[in-house]
Amino acid sequence: MRTLVVLADRLGAVLPASALPALRTADRVLADPSVPAGLTELAGAERLAETPTEWPDGSVALLCTDLSHPLAGSADEVHRTPEPTGAALLDAVAVMDRLRSPGGCPWDAEQTHRSLLTYLVEETYELHEAVEEADRPALREELGDVLLQVLFHARLAAEGAVKPFVAGPGAEAFGIDEVAADLVRKLVDRHPHVFGSGADVVHSASDQELRWDELKRVEKQRESSLDGVAMGQPAAALAAKLVSRARKAGLPTSLIDSADPMFRAVAAAKLAGTDPEQELRAAAREFASAVRAAERAAVDAGLDPHALTEENWRQHWPTG
Repeated sequence: MRTLVVLADRLGAVLPASALPALRTADRVLADPSVPAGLTELAGAERLAETPTEWPDGSVALLCTDLSHPLAGSADEVHRTPEPTGAALLDAVAVMDRLRSPGGCPWDAEQTHRSLLTYLVEETYELHEAVEEADRPALREELGDVLLQVLFHARLAAEGAVKPFVAGPGAEAFGIDEVAADLVRKLVDRHPHVFGSGADVVHSASDQELRWDELKRVEKQRESSLDGVAMGQPAAALAAKLVSRARKAGLPTSLIDSADPMFRAVAAAKLAGTDPEQELRAAAREFASAVRAAERAAVDAGLDPHALTEENWRQHWPTG
């Protein structure tokens, strides 16, 4: 019997339970050079000087850390240490730590919370575009890029630099573990119908939204219905959010109608049940497609797309 036991580096001295019978009955238990010495000793294995390319004679159990080990295809059994969902996040944290540590990347070492803001915004919009275009491969990549920003900012916070933030209570250093712990606490606290005793009951998504708002008001001790609105978001989205919050607080529509004409247009869309930011983005994308189509048609007609007259534009503008 030739048994390959693939261990997980990130989990340390953990053996897969399914491999224990093979480890007990094997004539020899060997360890690939990639296996940590402590785990080799714990398993009572014989450490090899080089990665084997052929199986020794007899019943052998070979410990390794690579699922693509040269002997994987010829093994009678392959056992792998199961890892919990999210285990790869530990690798991402370790890579970020390496980049920011002495001997790491000079560019990464120079970054600050403020210098990273441009990239945070860019990556967020690239993720937004991947969702709009239903591009699954791009979605996977852009989620990783946004995750990088979270890891980067958490790493900077762990280093303890206070500037340009206000010093005082709550301004102490924190890292990715504290960020994750706060998120877990928030999700649990705001979903008592899921994690509580069962006294709270939510029957629909709209019920949950109302309950969420109530819990946030208590938690944040908000004085205004507009507290917590991110004023730095795009104008159409900001206007829509302000209208939504104010209406929930009972503000009459007539007072909204007295606002600036452009604000009223956004408010009207929001009150009609549409998302003005998404509607405007869709219109902008449609306009961009029309411009590109007209330019391509002009090129096909032998014209320079960078020197089109008004008549050229009208002639090649897509219709219907």
